[in-house]
Amino acid sequence: MTPAFIERRTRRVIHHATGRHREAGQVTAFVVAGIAAAWLGAGIVVDGGLAMATASRAHDVAQEAARAGAQSLDVDRLRRGHAVRLRDAEAAAAARHYLARSEFQGAVRVNAGPGTVTVTVDHRQRTQVLRLIGLTELTGRTQATAGARPATEAP
Repeated sequence: MTPAFIERRTRRVIHHATGRHREAGQVTAFVVAGIAAAWLGAGIVVDGGLAMATASRAHDVAQEAARAGAQSLDVDRLRRGHAVRLRDAEAAAAARHYLARSEFQGAVRVNAGPGTVTVTVDHRQRTQVLRLIGLTELTGRTQATAGARPATEAP
């Protein structure tokens, strides 16, 4: 055995023993990518769940505000035997008042023809996890309509 052969063999043994070879760093990149994917998945679950809960609350508020407005009946007209009719200004004011007491913003529309109150609510949810990738809030819009009809009328 020549000294050059022994030197090459010694370097190879040391090289493998210390873990310094061509694939160094590839596992690290895989781990970083895996953690990033898991973080994104967690962000979708957490922030998506919060956004869905906010959307549900917004829809509840829209329904309740529409029902509050639909209770503003023209009682005198109804007692005289006429068709059910809403007092437009009172219905809009009642729905707006209910909406103003909530955490949401929106619009109220009263349709005198069929006697309905439609409330549209905009909702926003600030993100908790996804803000790290630049998505700071999730927004949406929901709408609910309520109306008045005689108790003897079919739904």
